[in-house]
Amino acid sequence: MPRRRPAALRAEHTPRIADFLAPPARIHGLSGRTSAAAARVERLSGDYYLYVGATDDALRRYRAFLRTPGRRPLYPQDAQCSCRGCSFDDVRHARDVLDEVVRRLPPRPRGELRVHLRALDDRYLRRTLADPFAADRQWRSDRWWRRRLSGGREEDAAAGR
Repeated sequence: MPRRRPAALRAEHTPRIADFLAPPARIHGLSGRTSAAAARVERLSGDYYLYVGATDDALRRYRAFLRTPGRRPLYPQDAQCSCRGCSFDDVRHARDVLDEVVRRLPPRPRGELRVHLRALDDRYLRRTLADPFAADRQWRSDRWWRRRLSGGREEDAAAGR
């Protein structure tokens, strides 16, 4: 069997510079500049829940929750698990992540994401009910999206149960 050259062996294990310079994935509904700024925030963050792609995941979850058909009220459900992926089962956590990204973005991308979120927030307010006892029940009752009634399953509300 022929011997492999050392340069060939090094080339297999050396990461390519193009991998680091590749443009970030575009977030649906946002400009390339805002998507790149969000990716930068995610890469530089030390937060467990603010990983690369978290902004896109949170926006998709928030949109999916609000896209539920019908006119009945929606009730956010609590996540069964607190890991990165399962935590987005709770739409309020997705909104928490989006709020954190908005806080860390530079001014122009922050403004674009805020405008995008404003329309979603208006729908969230229309489709959910206020919780008068949120201060006693909620972990972060200082955030307006956590002061809404919760506990039901979104699938049950969509099915009319």
